[in-house]
Amino acid sequence: MPTISMFYGIIIRMYLGKSEHNPPHFHAYYQEHTAIIDINTCEIRDGGLPSKQLKLVLAWAELHKEELLADWDLALSGEIPFKIEPLK
Repeated sequence: MPTISMFYGIIIRMYLGKSEHNPPHFHAYYQEHTAIIDINTCEIRDGGLPSKQLKLVLAWAELHKEELLADWDLALSGEIPFKIEPLK
């Protein structure tokens, strides 16, 4: 699962391949916490992050929604998604 961005100790990744399920989403990791975030709605689908880190991830996702959707399409076809600029 390639890492597409990292910021403030948070790692953002996407699985590759057609076996990945809809809706389009990414995985966010912070220490021992893991969350799956829906790209279209920028809402948590599964798991959880501490409040501060969740706010950062959701703000980042809103800013990069188009890039995330393009990466989703690449990942579904088995291609490595592009890196996305971290939150600054």
